Amino acid sequence: MENGEMRMHTDGEVDVRGAYCAISVAKLCNLEQFEPKLFEKVSDWILSCQTYEGGFGASPFNEAHGGYSFCALAALKLMGKESLCDIEKLTYWLVNKQMKFEGGFQGRTNKLVDCCYSFWQGGMFPIIHSVLMSDSDYLQENQNWLFDSESLQEYILICCQANFGGIIDKPGKNRDYYHTCYGLSGLSVSQYCMDNTVNICENDDSLVNRTHPLFNIGFEGANRAINYFKDHLIETLD
Repeated sequence: MENGEMRMHTDGEVDVRGAYCAISVAKLCNLEQFEPKLFEKVSDWILSCQTYEGGFGASPFNEAHGGYSFCALAALKLMGKESLCDIEKLTYWLVNKQMKFEGGFQGRTNKLVDCCYSFWQGGMFPIIHSVLMSDSDYLQENQNWLFDSESLQEYILICCQANFGGIIDKPGKNRDYYHTCYGLSGLSVSQYCMDNTVNICENDDSLVNRTHPLFNIGFEGANRAINYFKDHLIETLD
């Protein structure tokens, strides 16, 4: 749209999820080869979604939310515009979303912990780390994200594993594919920081593969897609 908004689908809602999905697909498939200005003004619209708390809402003037914040920050990073947001304010908001008692993340202020935010909130830390470390000797030398990785692993593995497989939102809830996906994705983020591996278990059987912090797929798959479409131009339908 003219002001940089991206609609989820025809006649659908407008929010940062649509922008993130479009940008991530375009980057993986090299779609900007056809239209270099494909995402012109999108970064400005995403930046307008950052709230007074520091996180991002679904659209301007909405409440800061973990899922939308990840989509906004990852989209900005993919466009090379991540430094334009208030990264310090976002970091302050984010580090306060990990609850001291449970160890997991809440998605919004004054909400309960939910396992899916292990990734939506936890997945932002590698991106923030990459932004802040250029001006921080501490972060350049520190081999840990800016959250308690061990406490998050305890919440996921002790509190959120269903008896017959799968991951749940929180104790008392039912397992489902959504929370299984993002619980395991958050577990991956918590287990690997730079060259450091954090594992609360006695053996490596509980280690999952590394997930790409921008695309939330394996690094090998992401790199294969990027390299393939870089070398194989897509034919237009004209």
